Amino acid sequence: MKGLHVAKFGGTSLADAAQWRKVRAIIEADPRRRIIVVSAPGKRDARDQKITDLLLLCHEMIENGIDMEPVFAKIRERFLTLARELNVPLDCTALLDDIEKRIRKHASRDFTASRGEYLTGKMMAAWLGATYIEPADAIFLHDDLRIMPATYPRLAELLEGPGRFVIPGFYGKNERGRITTFSRGGSDITGSIAARAVHADVYENWTDVSGFFMADPRIVKNPKHIAELTYKELRELAYMGANVLHDEAIFPVRDAKIPIEIRNTNDPHGAFTRIVPSRPTDPSRVVTGIAGRKDFVLFQIEKDLMNKMVGFGRRVLQIFESYGVSYDHSPTGIDNMSVVVRADNLGDKEELIVEEIKRVLEPDSVEVIRDLAIIATVGQGMIHCVGFAGRLCTALAREGINLRIIDLGASEDNMIVGINNEHYECAINAIYREFVGDP
Repeated sequence: MKGLHVAKFGGTSLADAAQWRKVRAIIEADPRRRIIVVSAPGKRDARDQKITDLLLLCHEMIENGIDMEPVFAKIRERFLTLARELNVPLDCTALLDDIEKRIRKHASRDFTASRGEYLTGKMMAAWLGATYIEPADAIFLHDDLRIMPATYPRLAELLEGPGRFVIPGFYGKNERGRITTFSRGGSDITGSIAARAVHADVYENWTDVSGFFMADPRIVKNPKHIAELTYKELRELAYMGANVLHDEAIFPVRDAKIPIEIRNTNDPHGAFTRIVPSRPTDPSRVVTGIAGRKDFVLFQIEKDLMNKMVGFGRRVLQIFESYGVSYDHSPTGIDNMSVVVRADNLGDKEELIVEEIKRVLEPDSVEVIRDLAIIATVGQGMIHCVGFAGRLCTALAREGINLRIIDLGASEDNMIVGINNEHYECAINAIYREFVGDP
C-alpha cells in the first residue's frame, strides 16, 4: 500500500500512561502510520517488572501448585491503572478475569506469555478507535517458527480498508492451531511481517534509544551514532549483541526491500538509524559497528590428516546437532577443527559431547576452552581497507590481549576475534580507538 508506514512500539514505549500519550502523539503526527504493532508494557523503572515476566511467573506458579494471586494482582493493577488514567473505552476487568481463569486452568506457556501483547493490543485499538487484528487469525507459524507463506496474503486481506489497525506483537498460531510465541523481543518480527504483507514504504520500530551506535554506550563512552547501515551489517551486529532490534526481524522486510527505521519514542524528532538493502561504500568509514558477547565455549579437535577424511566436519557437527546444540563459528585448519558455542546453549552437555567426539571420531585430542568472548567488527568498507586485520590485531596486542580465535568471513565485511572474557571491554575500546578515534 503506497505511502503506508508500519509503526511498532516496544515495551518501554508503553510502560505507563505518559508513554502511551507519547505514542498516540507520534501516531497522529503522520497519517501514514496506520498499522500499529504493540508489545506488552515494560518496566516503568529499574525496580519494576515487565508484564511478560509476571505472566510467565504466574504460569510457573500454577504448574507448581502455588497460588499466583499476588503476582496476577500486579498485572491487574498495571492494566486497570492504564485504562483508568487514559480513559480507555474497554471492559478491561472482564478481559483480565478471562485471562486469569485460563491461566488457572493450565493454559500453555506460550498462550500465557502472549496475553500481555493481546491485552495491550485490545486497549490500544479501543483507545485509538482503530480496528483490532488478532495475530492468531493471520500469522501462521511452523513448529520451528518459520513463517508460513499463507500469512502474508491473509494479513494483507485483514489490513485492507480505511482507518488504523492495531496488531499485538510476539505471537501467532502454529500448525496445530495453538498460540505460539516468537523468542523474546519477537514483536519486532510481527512488525516486519506486517510491513511485508502490506508492502509498506517504511517499517518504523519505536523504542527507548535513537537507533544504533558504533559500540555499546555502556562500554565505549559516547560512541558515534550510525545514521545508516545495511540489512547484512545489522544482522551481524544484532546477532552479536547489539540488541536494539531482534536479529530475525530483518528477514521479511529484506526480501521486499523495505527500509527499517529505529526511532526513539522519547525523542521522536531526534536522530534515528535507517536500515536499507544497500548503501554506497564510503572509504572513510571502514567500520560500521563493533559488537560482541561473553561466555562462549570452544571445542578444539586435533587429528592428523583430518583434511583427507571425507565427512569429518559433518560428523563433528552432527554430534552437536544430536544434543540439540547449535554452533556459532567453526574455524578450521589442516589437522584441527574448532567449534564455538554459547555456554547457555550448551548447558550441561559439554562432557557428553566430548565423549561422543572421542568415541565416534577418535581424535588425537579434544580441548575445551571456556569463558571466551566473541567480538565482531562489522563494515562493508573493510574489503577496501588494506591491512585491516593487521591493524585490528595490533590494536589488541598493544593492550596485551591474546587472541584465541581469528575469523575473517569470505565476504570480508565482518572480522571475528575470540578473547578471554576478562579482556572484553578493553578489547572493544581498543578496536574503537583504532578505527574511529578516541570517544
